[in-house]
Amino acid sequence: MINDRLIDAGPVQIATRDFGGDQPPLLLLHGAGGNLAQMTTLARALRPHHRVITLDLRGHGRSADGDWTWDAALGDLAAVCVQLELDRPAVVGHSLGGMLAVLWGQQHPECPGVVSLDGNPPPTRPGQLPGLDPEKAAAELARLHAVFDAAEAAAGRIIPAEQLPDLVEQQQMAARDMGANEKVWVEGFRRNLVHLGGETSIRPSAALTGQLRTAMNELDLAPVHAATTCPRLLVLATRDLPQQEPFAELYAAYRRHQIEQADAVPGLRRVSLADASHAMVIEQPTALAALITDFLRPVA
Repeated sequence: MINDRLIDAGPVQIATRDFGGDQPPLLLLHGAGGNLAQMTTLARALRPHHRVITLDLRGHGRSADGDWTWDAALGDLAAVCVQLELDRPAVVGHSLGGMLAVLWGQQHPECPGVVSLDGNPPPTRPGQLPGLDPEKAAAELARLHAVFDAAEAAAGRIIPAEQLPDLVEQQQMAARDMGANEKVWVEGFRRNLVHLGGETSIRPSAALTGQLRTAMNELDLAPVHAATTCPRLLVLATRDLPQQEPFAELYAAYRRHQIEQADAVPGLRRVSLADASHAMVIEQPTALAALITDFLRPVA
């Protein structure tokens, strides 16, 4: 039986969804701007082998607002583990959730395994773009950061009531285009809507989006991976999202950097998933579930 529950994590309440079962526990974490509903298909694919618990990270979905720091978010995960009585859960995360998973593994050497699904901070300096001329790399980074600036400015915007039906229809069309479950996709969209004072807005807010950007831009995962002793798996994308295609050279260079960094860390298993973009959780949930299950099986 699937069970939704709010967990008190200090001043912040965290919304969780427990898919049930008596197999080894697994925390499944979504990416920035997402929520637990978007992990449903992967959660169902993992459920035969794990008790899967998904959650809305703070400032997302039905969880409460709270300043974003890595320590605060890790504290939220710890509160979920205590109150749901999860003993040594594996932690699997996508994008932002993947970064959290890696940080959890560093703090919890007893963890049976952490899996990062393309959980890498965005590129911020030319040295992270091998093969690109430094001057061109700097120019491309400036262009990319301008796109992120615009997205941050648009975060948390008010949606006129008359536009909501069209937006839901667009979500349904997007789900069909991706071959995803329409009901799950629309739940993910609706779960990030906030209805307050007769107005509707989308989470996360502009303030939280800015905090997330700062936290990710300042995060260097290379020393974290090197200092982590529990089993860890990094699954990397191999192609661009449509919105990344104007920056194809930049992202190709950054993927080379990610591979070089990962392969230099002893004990870190790295898989570059064929024909997978950053949206791999939507594109290939069955393949990811098989990878994750196989990786965790010897230690589960």
